[in-house]
Amino acid sequence: MKNRTIYPLLVLGSSSIYRRELLQHLQIPFETADPAIDELALPEEAPDATALRLAKEKAYALAKSFPDALIITADQVAALDKIQLGKPLSHENAVRQLRLMRGREVIFHTALCLLNSRTTRLQTRIVSCSVKYRELNDDQIERYLTKEQPYHCAGSAKAEGLGIALIERITGEDPNALIGLPLIALVEMLMEEEVELF
Repeated sequence: MKNRTIYPLLVLGSSSIYRRELLQHLQIPFETADPAIDELALPEEAPDATALRLAKEKAYALAKSFPDALIITADQVAALDKIQLGKPLSHENAVRQLRLMRGREVIFHTALCLLNSRTTRLQTRIVSCSVKYRELNDDQIERYLTKEQPYHCAGSAKAEGLGIALIERITGEDPNALIGLPLIALVEMLMEEEVELF
């Protein structure tokens, strides 16, 4: 029986406090680093393709700084029909997004990458979930945005905060994916890299 587990250097490539809190659930040591990439979608790019491309770019952007690590990155893009909903970045854009989404179903595509920067092995997964929004009036939208200011969240709502009150129903394989880090898929990836969680 082993007395202790020696973990590889694990790096979460994100500045999100919510992703950091989710990864802490696994009770393994990790560092964080901001990949600082351009997160704009390409013309005619599908939402899930955007999320996957950006998650990969984040991982590779950090590989030079962490040449012997397991680098975890993720990106999320919301889609309403064929409309891609990224981070609103302003109050006006968030109002437009929430007005568009009220009473409707939005698909959140969360791409996850685990890059072993020593071996260059890259594992990827896209975990999607469907979110049905409540019928919100303009005053409710304004009051929510004033309270939470979710301008750096895809879809203009923080499901991990007050934004949960905007949601009627969530359907998907991993509720953590909506917050931005699909832990079920991540555990499988870490096990493939022989990381022992317990």
